[in-house]
Order: sequence, then structure tokens, then C-alpha cells
Amino acid sequence: MDATTLYSIGELSRRTGLPVRTIRFYSDSGVVAPTTRSPAGYRLYDLDALLRLELLRTLRELGMDLATIQRVLDRELSVAEVAAAHADAMDVQVRVLQLRRSVLRVVARCGSNPEEIKLVHRLTQLSGEERRRLIDDFVEGTFGTVGADPAAAVAMVRAAAPDLPDDPSSEQIAAWVELAELIGDEDFRARMRRTAMCQAAGRTPDIESDAGEELMQFTRQTVAKAMELGIDPLSDGVAPVIDDLAHRFAEVFARTPDAEFRDWMAQRFEEAHDPQVDRYWRLVWIVNGWQVVPNLIPVYTWLIQALRNDRDA
Repeated sequence: MDATTLYSIGELSRRTGLPVRTIRFYSDSGVVAPTTRSPAGYRLYDLDALLRLELLRTLRELGMDLATIQRVLDRELSVAEVAAAHADAMDVQVRVLQLRRSVLRVVARCGSNPEEIKLVHRLTQLSGEERRRLIDDFVEGTFGTVGADPAAAVAMVRAAAPDLPDDPSSEQIAAWVELAELIGDEDFRARMRRTAMCQAAGRTPDIESDAGEELMQFTRQTVAKAMELGIDPLSDGVAPVIDDLAHRFAEVFARTPDAEFRDWMAQRFEEAHDPQVDRYWRLVWIVNGWQVVPNLIPVYTWLIQALRNDRDA
């Protein structure tokens, strides 16, 4: 390749792989101007024009617009500066595409109706800052009017605030949407306030403190194992588990393990462990991608259902 060689548009097309009409457009736009013209008036380009055209093609393939490329070619901007800016922009685009992919997987799996699809899309389109504001509104609405100092309860909830990642799984998307609906419910906020304030004050529910840590630990382990085995709390297969637990609790409380006592147990556990609050924490774990801690598995919803199922039987 000779620095003094001049190339026609056809030759530039063969060397760069660009169509003749594209090179002519770039030439007319002044991005890669012809070096001179032949006696017959045809455009001719030197080696520098060829190199500029090759760089232009590369930058266009990377998604840069002609105005920016013109500034690079005129040395108003460095390639490094432009590349960094475009890389940042592409990062945003990638995150948006990843989020849309996750939403589509949720829709494909759940078969959502048009209104549900719009809700999922609207909630997941919120920016990270908007999602944090949604949680801030929930915390303020839940604890802002409490008479006693709610600092400990607020700190506990804020420390575990759900934060949807940039590339969420379909499970995290579904959990976030359910969580967003849950925290907007006034009844749930009242339930959350009662439970969080009790936990922040370090108060153990009466039935648990009276039963003792040994029996409660045994209960949690027993229920967790039943859940792992897939025993449905509403099935007949739950009877042996509940019979054993009811007898153990009846012995501690000096009661008869009959239907009335099991009803009493269910009510006390439901007061101490609100199912909706348990669901909230479960959703937070999923959204944040936290590893589930066995001791914190919400076993009480299963236990309450099993106690009432056995009683009804």
C-alpha cells in the first residue's frame, strides 16, 4: 500500500466491504471527503481517507452516530473517550434488556392476563431510586405515626430492604411484584407494625416463652422437616406430626390435647406470627437473593394450617 496511491470509490468499496452508495453518502456528508478528482471528475481518495473510512466503519458497527464519529475523525474527541461513553450507555441498555427478559419469563410461566402484564411491566420499569422511594414510603407509612419510639423497628426493616438486582431472575421479578402490592396494603402495614415493634422490643410471644426454648426448637425442626418432605398441612398425612406436637404442648400447659386446645394453639401462634408478615420476609429473601437460613424458615403458617386442619378433621 503506497501513501501516494489514490483510490476510486469502487476500490474503497472492495477494500472496506462498504457499499459504493454508503461511501458516496459519507463523502457527500463530509465525513470522509475525497482527496481530489480525476480529469473526468471522479472522486479519488488517498491512504488517509481509506484509514478514516475503516475507522468509521468500525465505530458505526459499535453503534456510534455520525456526528460523534465526525468529532473523533476531526480529533475533537479521542476514541477512548467516546468508547467509554458508549460502553456506559450499553451497560444501561443491557440492564434494560435483562429486565425485560426476566419479565417475559414471568409472563410466560404464569400466563398473566393483560392487566397483570401491565402491572409487572410498570413495577419493574421503576428505577433503583424509585424502588427505594417505594420502600421508604412503606416504612414511613408503617412506623411514622407510631407513638412509641419506632427507631429499632425501622432500623430492622430498613436493614433488610428489598433491592431488585440489575439482572433479576424470573423468581425475583415475581417476588418483587408481589412485594410491591403487599406493602401498599394498609391492613398489612398494621400487621407489620405490630409484629416489628414486638420483635424490636425483644419480646418473645407468650406461647413460645411459656413453652420454653427446648420445645420451640423441637417444634421448628419438626415442622421444617415435614415441609421438606412435602407434607401438605391440609392433608391427612399431617395427623401424626400434629398429634405429637399437641401432646407435648398439652403436657407443658397442663391441658388436654383435644380440638379446643389445638384451636387455642393455632390462635396463639397466629397472633405471634402473622402469615402475611412471614410472607413479606420470605419475599425479601427472594428479591435480595439471600440464602435461606433454615432457622428462619417461616414454619408457623404451616403449623397453624395443620393445627386447624387436624381440628376440623
